[in-house]
Amino acid sequence: VLNGWELGGGSIRIHDRALLERSFALMGHSLEDARAKFGALLDAFEYGAPPHGGIAIGVERWAALLAGQINIREVMAFPKTQSGSDLMLEAPSEPDAKQWAELGLSVRPVKS
Repeated sequence: VLNGWELGGGSIRIHDRALLERSFALMGHSLEDARAKFGALLDAFEYGAPPHGGIAIGVERWAALLAGQINIREVMAFPKTQSGSDLMLEAPSEPDAKQWAELGLSVRPVKS
């Protein structure tokens, strides 16, 4: 924070296996499922990991401050709306049939 402006953010990552397992449980994974999908990670955390994290300065926040703009959207190259849509790219949008086929996906109507 610089003169009341938030310029960046950061976090500390999970470095405790028990906490990681509880996080997987909160996301709906059973312990067996978590071990099947993330076993190598859980095994590595068994031996301990140092606390690790990072911080980054937001380029748009810095640009807004330098340009004297109150709203960060005034300096963003590709601003999004409050709902998260991108008006310039018309995203998100419905995938077309070719995209569904490339991904091997299909949509089935919900039976009520």
